[in-house]
Amino acid sequence: MLKKIIALFKKEIMLAVSLLAAIISMFITPPGKELLQSIDWKTLATLFMLLTVLEGFKKQNIFLPLLRKTSKLTTMKGLTCFFVYSVFFTSMFVTNDVSLIIFVPLTIIMFRAGGKEKYIIPVLVFENIAAIRGSLLTPFGSPQNLFLFSKSGVSAKDFVLHMSPLWIVSAILLYIFILFLYRKDLHERIEISENDFNQQWEKSAAKKRFMYLALFVLIIITIVSRTPYWLYVTIFVAAILLIFDHNILKQTDYVLLLTFLCFFTFSSSICHNPKISEFLKNSVAGNEYWWSILLSQLISNVPASIVLWPFTDNLTALLYGLDSAGLCSIIGSLASVINLRIYSKEYPGKSLEFMKQFEIISLIFFAIIVIPQLFLSVWTF
Repeated sequence: MLKKIIALFKKEIMLAVSLLAAIISMFITPPGKELLQSIDWKTLATLFMLLTVLEGFKKQNIFLPLLRKTSKLTTMKGLTCFFVYSVFFTSMFVTNDVSLIIFVPLTIIMFRAGGKEKYIIPVLVFENIAAIRGSLLTPFGSPQNLFLFSKSGVSAKDFVLHMSPLWIVSAILLYIFILFLYRKDLHERIEISENDFNQQWEKSAAKKRFMYLALFVLIIITIVSRTPYWLYVTIFVAAILLIFDHNILKQTDYVLLLTFLCFFTFSSSICHNPKISEFLKNSVAGNEYWWSILLSQLISNVPASIVLWPFTDNLTALLYGLDSAGLCSIIGSLASVINLRIYSKEYPGKSLEFMKQFEIISLIFFAIIVIPQLFLSVWTF
């Protein structure tokens, strides 16, 4: 049993890190009722629904028409731009983690089919950056944006206005990064056989396809509307799946859910420790930008937003830091953790290679934007 646990932690690096952080936090603040109540159960429930329903998408080949469309793109630059900017734009409306859950598996499928797997990691890192930077424009583009938007009371118009310079610059930088990746041959071709995607939908599974599409729409409405009835939606989705396709519940990525739970436990423990709260009260105001970036490297940006918000004087600086923190490390953004998890499931044992290339590419992007954003953060709400 011990050998199996050790093997699991070696395979699931992020789970090991998050579990260690959660255990340490128990000594900082003993667990209690307040700790359980402060954990972001809504995010965990939403992630559970998305992971499960999108497993159903894969099982029923619901993305088959999209794969057929993208298979007609003939250059690597064109295909990469399609996926990167699909993530960039959709993340504004369905959140950054959802856009990655949708497009990362499709990217892997297409690059495999075209024999271009050597480009998969850098392209997935570009998509990761696209998710982080595309989602920052809207109040509901990421969990931390949604949390701070609801707490601050600023208007949606002002929110978008303050975030738009970062969004525009990021869109331009991403294109430059794509050009650099294919600098040796900007017209490098990719050939994908039509036979790879010539299978047809099974008529007998039409009802299941409709069910999964309807559930996905329901989940997106739940996210965007910020309904307080999210728990009932979660129970409804689970019940429908249990009745009509119970096997899909066995394929949900519970390791990822446990990783998120551990990070939320750690951040909640930090929030409820009086000494740490007093320290943050005296340190954060006036330094929100750097605090949000650095703290996110320990507990990720969503928990960091919960910890830092009560001590913030400059919302712009806090948002700019949180929406950039995911460029520094995998832990910096929960969306990055999801991306790594999807890749490691497809390529077991190659997580370290992904993390290495992630750090190089993302840190270069971060180095370009970090100082200009600091100066721009004086533009307060």
